[in-house]
Amino acid sequence: MHKVGAWVTVNDLMQHDYKYQIVAPQGKEFDGGFNPHFSPKEMLELGVFEGKYLNDCRYEFPADWFEKAKISDRPDPTLNYFNIKSRSSLKLWQKKGWIILPDPRGWFQWYCRYYQGRRYYDIDHKQINRWRSFNRHYMQVKYNCNSGDILCRPRQRQALLQWSYDPFV
Repeated sequence: MHKVGAWVTVNDLMQHDYKYQIVAPQGKEFDGGFNPHFSPKEMLELGVFEGKYLNDCRYEFPADWFEKAKISDRPDPTLNYFNIKSRSSLKLWQKKGWIILPDPRGWFQWYCRYYQGRRYYDIDHKQINRWRSFNRHYMQVKYNCNSGDILCRPRQRQALLQWSYDPFV
């Protein structure tokens, strides 16, 4: 875990000499309208992104995030909590304009860095708004599925988990 005031230098397959400073305690001082249900560690343990995420940049994040993480060198839908294919290619995300720099891997990379304590107001504001807009999927599951029936709408539930919403509504 990086302490407040520390600088993190990133050198991985997608970023070279990218630096950011930790300005908030890990997992604390979130924007008032941002209340994710899971920490990045919990998400990785439950099974997200078919196990193909953060593979070459683990050193950037706390080692304990990966102790029980479901990680793979190749996408494996069986590693997802709901055992289904759940990810679009990075090329599609880039084409659609869903990647907001300085986080070339997308929303979850931003969330991991935000959770660690990095803050960039403009970027944070955009990503938090994207997270908030995902609430529509939460409401669809809530209104269309019986409580406790986690087999109802598994794709939406996996997507909820990958955006740190509670998929077990």
